Amino acid sequence: MKTTLARLAFAAAFPVVLLLLASPCLAQQAPAASAKDEAVQLDKFTVTTGFRSPKTIDQIPGAVKLISPQEISDTLLLTDDATAVLSRTIPGYAEATQQMQNTGETLRGRVALRLFDGISQTTPLREASRNATFADMGVIERIEVINGPSAAEGIGAAGGIINYISKSPTKEGSEATVTSRFSTQGGSRTDSWKVGLNYANKQGPTDVFLATAFVNRNMAKDAHDRLIGMGQSGSTMDTEEKNLFIKLGHNFGDRGAQRVGLTISRFALAGKSNFSAFPGDRAKGITDTSIHKQPPGAKSEFNEFNQYALSYKHSELLGGTLNVQAYKSSQAMRFLADPTDPAKQDPLIAPLGTLIDQSEVNSQKKGIRSSWSRNRLFDVEGLDLNAGYDHLRETAQQRLALTNRIWVPPMEYTSHAPFAQVSYNQGPLTVSGGIRHEDGKLHVDSYTTTYFNNRVLVNGGELNYKSNLPNVGAIWRLPQGWSVFGSYSKGFTLPNVGIPLRNINVPGKSVSGIIDLQAVIVDNKEAGFAWRGKGASFSASIYRSYSKLGSSLTVSPITRDFILQRRPVQVQGGEANAEYTVSKTLKLNALYSHMEGKTVAVEGGPLVNQQGVANISPDKFGSSLTWRYDDKATLTLGETTLFGREINVGKGNFEKTRGYTLFNLSTTYETKWGNFSLGIENLLDRYYILTWAQIDQFQNYFAGRGRTFTVTHSIKF
Repeated sequence: MKTTLARLAFAAAFPVVLLLLASPCLAQQAPAASAKDEAVQLDKFTVTTGFRSPKTIDQIPGAVKLISPQEISDTLLLTDDATAVLSRTIPGYAEATQQMQNTGETLRGRVALRLFDGISQTTPLREASRNATFADMGVIERIEVINGPSAAEGIGAAGGIINYISKSPTKEGSEATVTSRFSTQGGSRTDSWKVGLNYANKQGPTDVFLATAFVNRNMAKDAHDRLIGMGQSGSTMDTEEKNLFIKLGHNFGDRGAQRVGLTISRFALAGKSNFSAFPGDRAKGITDTSIHKQPPGAKSEFNEFNQYALSYKHSELLGGTLNVQAYKSSQAMRFLADPTDPAKQDPLIAPLGTLIDQSEVNSQKKGIRSSWSRNRLFDVEGLDLNAGYDHLRETAQQRLALTNRIWVPPMEYTSHAPFAQVSYNQGPLTVSGGIRHEDGKLHVDSYTTTYFNNRVLVNGGELNYKSNLPNVGAIWRLPQGWSVFGSYSKGFTLPNVGIPLRNINVPGKSVSGIIDLQAVIVDNKEAGFAWRGKGASFSASIYRSYSKLGSSLTVSPITRDFILQRRPVQVQGGEANAEYTVSKTLKLNALYSHMEGKTVAVEGGPLVNQQGVANISPDKFGSSLTWRYDDKATLTLGETTLFGREINVGKGNFEKTRGYTLFNLSTTYETKWGNFSLGIENLLDRYYILTWAQIDQFQNYFAGRGRTFTVTHSIKF
């Protein structure tokens, strides 16, 4: 307990120490205003995620993070991993896996809802941990992150909301950007390259944004010059990626108050089938690797995400603004074949132990998101209303692709969700509150399980999910740049429904009688403070979330298949951010996170069993120093430290992980021939085992990437 309190105290205190150490420089130098300066006043930052209408960050009672275009660009100079920027900029986001799978990449210890322009990319009915790779990062303008459980954007946000916002034309005329990138660790097997084109055109009321990209990836090596293993749940190594993105908009009506928009996104990432996974030996410390051999199975693994959205906005309707978005999306994720998996065997097809098959998760979504917002409600200054209605119909299933067998039957979830949010802003105080009513229904037809689960007939049925999900919060802006806030909210999601459905192995069961399919409802409480001055800022918060019936996956030691556990879960922690502009040319950023998760060791027991890296990330400290050493050149040195940890000492589920520190370096130089950049990931070529791979979960014993060089050229026309 003393250690926990000490870490939480450090989480709140380290930005203050940073500021005190920097105070002499603050007294001597005042930063110059610049369009490229990241030290922009908070009240100029607005987000829409969770509110459906623009809200300034200093009026939001919670830990909200806006990942800027510059932060995204800086990360892409080092790696095109879709979640690396989250791990580097969000304190409570776990370590990036460096694979296509995002198993264990939680936000504040729970699974987050991932959105693309407000549309869900998450498949909670059969969470496959592959929904973080759905678009080329070159089309992303910014990322809005709501930390902590929330129901504001629908089901799936047990840990928070991560909304990727696409780029749009911002100035009159046409502009084309061509980006090319080359990465290597030495040797042709590690060479990877990308070419992408973005085109923006704005002519009066009409605007167009088009983007296309092609990426060819080869393999990666660790610092011992050994090929890294290919995850059975998906790897970005040895793949090709294609992306097409189209965004059209037109303003019309009096004063251009109305707007229609169309967005099309087509993304495909597929394996090239040149390399196969080769298991290591955890007992001997030999990590998984890859061999130059076509993997078993007849089909390549892939991620395919297609999305179509039609939007309408009227900014002068009944004194407010109406936003309506209709969408249709499909998501398909195929996994590598595993010849040793007993769950896929069937003697009616081939002798036991000889059948090779691949699983594939498919999901289709149709929905409407709508909201109407009005300022000065009832002519009361500072009183704002946002109300709306969301509708979703999602169908998801998991099949065995090579033999065309159903592993998880088609599951159809239908949701009706009206909501209302009110905020009152009076002087230094903002108070907000609202409620969302989730009225959902899950329908599953009767089906028969696979041979592995005794071919039993499971009677179909329906489950109803109804819940009122309130939130309330307040933020008080104090003199001299200080502010404090407190909030309470409820999050709502479904468990990984497909896992218990496919694992039924005794007759006489029905869908409507499975207790494990009850919803996960999370209560979240949070408090924090922030300070912002002319050349520095810091913020810190503490939080506690509790779910009476949580959801987590474990691996059966007998079958090696995933098992869903439904037990109470409590997560608590603290985090902090700091920023300091040392001079006109030098800026420092830092972050820290500490969290703990507890559940019960046995049914009905106390919350004494600490959750491991599958859910709860170890303490994390990150920092970066950016130096603008020339009017046209910048250099950034970044550092990320994951601390070691021991939990459940003296118990059967004892877990010990070793920490590590990585440094990255990037530099960019602007010329009339475009911007030239060099990024060096893992600058010191440190050998390390990824934290999530240090614990035996499921075919996951991976070393991290060794030193990697990336050269990027970007030019605008």
